[in-house]
Amino acid sequence: LVILHPIYSLSTTAPLRAKYVQVISDVDDTLKSSGGVKAAGVPLGGIDTQYVRGDFYPGVFEFMFQLAMHPVIQNSYEDFETFQQPPAKVAVLTARAEEFKAALELKDSSKLSQAFQKTGQRGGVQNWGLGPVLYGSVAEWVVQDRKGLRKFSNFERLIQQDNSGEIMEYVYVGDTGELDQEAGETMLREYPELVKCVFLHVVSETPNPNIPPPKLINGRPLVFFRTYVGAASKATQLGLMGTDGLQKVVDAAIEALVVAGVSEGDSKWIDLQTDLAEATRTCSILAPP
Repeated sequence: LVILHPIYSLSTTAPLRAKYVQVISDVDDTLKSSGGVKAAGVPLGGIDTQYVRGDFYPGVFEFMFQLAMHPVIQNSYEDFETFQQPPAKVAVLTARAEEFKAALELKDSSKLSQAFQKTGQRGGVQNWGLGPVLYGSVAEWVVQDRKGLRKFSNFERLIQQDNSGEIMEYVYVGDTGELDQEAGETMLREYPELVKCVFLHVVSETPNPNIPPPKLINGRPLVFFRTYVGAASKATQLGLMGTDGLQKVVDAAIEALVVAGVSEGDSKWIDLQTDLAEATRTCSILAPP
């Protein structure tokens, strides 16, 4: 048995009001765009062509931080100084091949890791960011249909960090491009007591993809979304973050597009505006009086 990320202990000084949440994420087309680049007709990581290869999706880091922080806030008794444990770091299940780890490894010095760390620091948490990273293999690059199964088997390795099942629950965030739906649905079927929700980023090689409706698997929600503001609105409706957290995701997403200089008529703004309307409705209904 390999303990992948033993940051939590059953010995706490106060009872938990809510189990801690570890976000589990894919990389390509979930955290950053693959750009839809192919080699010999095989996608190199994904199919998204809306964003340039390597671009981070607006609001993605804040979304994952707020998911991880929500139970921490619930478990606090007065203020930040009384938090019993830090928010769980993000675990990564990626189809990137272990054999190519020297070239593809997600290092602490990488732009991706640094973006996570800066998000945590802005939220008052030091050293939050990437946690365990579980890779795929060359076999899944050759036989694409095996990617979903590999991610699920890596998930089963990950949950061995908490054999008690009393401390940690999980939220899986993937995309619709590389069999993440297969992996996520299997997690919900096999471990509904541990997996609170699956979020799938809808990506496409063509403009204006259809956004499938959410569905329940074993009583747990599977949610499709186009922007991380849309994902945060659904998470707020499901009780996975508060309206304050939703507003922070909104602010982060808007800031990202403004800083990138994205023109007003671009599809990125159009998609975001659609989800901003839902965020406004969600806050008006759920915000405390």
